[in-house]
Amino acid sequence: MKNGIPYLKSTIKNPNIIVGDFTYFSGTDFEKHVTHHYDFIGDKLIIGKFCQIGAGVEFIMNGANHQMNSASTYPFYVMEGWSENPPKFEDLSLKGDTVVGNDVWFGQNVTVLPGIHIGDGAIIGCNSVVSRDVPAYTIVAGNPIREIRKRFDDELIQLMEELKWWDKPAAEIEQLIPLLGNSNLQKVKQDIKDILKK
Repeated sequence: MKNGIPYLKSTIKNPNIIVGDFTYFSGTDFEKHVTHHYDFIGDKLIIGKFCQIGAGVEFIMNGANHQMNSASTYPFYVMEGWSENPPKFEDLSLKGDTVVGNDVWFGQNVTVLPGIHIGDGAIIGCNSVVSRDVPAYTIVAGNPIREIRKRFDDELIQLMEELKWWDKPAAEIEQLIPLLGNSNLQKVKQDIKDILKK
């Protein structure tokens, strides 16, 4: 822990929340920010390595989806005082697991809807509602999100995806930090090409 911000992985107790190494959350009690996450549904929140999650970010899971093909949408099966069994899975609007790639930056107060997939290196602007998948290395913002722009050209995006720096041993990542922090993207391209040739 540095500057009072712990890495998230060591704080997670729910087996259906899987977080990669070095990902952090700027708020407190991350699991309270994963809402409507009911055991009987079994969906997972999977977050990659080196993600930066701003305060107030909320991941809404599939339990938030109400049955819409019935006379009432009221969820008797999860509310106190009712003995109704949950509907069949095929009667619920389940979207699957929510999956976040590596090195994704979430601004503050972002809401991610169920079943969304966010690619490596994406940036999600503050107060956004992520209602659809986000491609790798894309900046999105708004409610609902819209694409602002790609972070890099297609060649550099492909090179970054091939490099997969987040999967390398810590000692190797340490050596890559000057490259990862370099804003001369033409040099970064060439350096990655050289690394991939080895």
